[in-house]
Amino acid sequence: MTIEVAYERRGAGEPLLLIHGIGHHWRAWEPVLDTLAAAHDVIAIDLPGFGRSPVPPGGMPDMAESVAQLAGWLAAQGIHRPHVAGNSLGGAIALELAAAGHVASATAISPAGFWTRRHRRYAVAVLTALRWGTLLPGPLVRANMRPPATRALAFAMLMNHPGRLDAARALDDALALRSAPGFRPVARSAARGYEYRGTPTVPVTVAWGDRDRILLPRQAVTARERLPQAHHVTLPGCGHVPMSDDPDLLAQVILATTSRR
Repeated sequence: MTIEVAYERRGAGEPLLLIHGIGHHWRAWEPVLDTLAAAHDVIAIDLPGFGRSPVPPGGMPDMAESVAQLAGWLAAQGIHRPHVAGNSLGGAIALELAAAGHVASATAISPAGFWTRRHRRYAVAVLTALRWGTLLPGPLVRANMRPPATRALAFAMLMNHPGRLDAARALDDALALRSAPGFRPVARSAARGYEYRGTPTVPVTVAWGDRDRILLPRQAVTARERLPQAHHVTLPGCGHVPMSDDPDLLAQVILATTSRR
C-alpha cells in the first residue's frame, strides 16, 4: 500500500530518518534538526495520521503494518537503509525497523514496548488526559499557551523543562495533538498490549530521560535485559521529550550511534 507522508528534509550526507511520538509531529525534532543536518541528510516525518500526513486508505495500521508501510515509503523515495532515531512510539518503530533490517543504525529514545501492563495503562491514560486538555475551545487553548506559567503546566508531564518552549511552538504542538486522527487508534492498539521483542543486528542505542513521567525510567531496566547488545544511555535532567530538554546532549547521542559500524 502506498502511504502519503509529510516531511521536512535538511542537510546532506548519509540519510537519517527522525520519527516522533504519539500525538506529536516532525517539529518535535526542531531543536536538534540543524545540528543533525550538519552531518546527515535528515528526513523528519509526520507519521501517517499525525501532523500533515493523512490516515492511510485502509485505516491506521498496527505496528507490523506501520513498519512495512514506512519501509515501502522509504524505498519509493530512494532512501536505502537510513539511520533512524525515534522517540516514544517513534522509538519502538525505530527498533522494529532495525530488527527487520531496514536501517543502518537505530537510536530509540524512551521507546514504547518495554512496559508492564500497569505502566502501559498509566502511559496511555496520561497521554489521553493531555489530549483532552487540547480539546478545549480553540481560543482557550491559544490563551493557555501564551502565559509562561500555564504553558509550563500544560507540558510538565512531557518535558522536565517545559518553560523552554515558546508560545508559538507550544501552540503548534498542542494543535498537533488536538487534531491527530491517528491518536485514538494508536492509543487503543498500545493499550491492547504491544511489546518489543525484536533482535536488531545493527548498532542500537536506547536512551532514557531520568525524569521521564510518561514511560517511566524503570522501563529502561527492561530494555537493558531484552537488548543486552545495545548501547544504553541515561539522559540526566530530561523528560519524555529530550529534544526540547537537552538538544545538545541528544544530538551527541544520535550522532555517536550513526558513527558506529
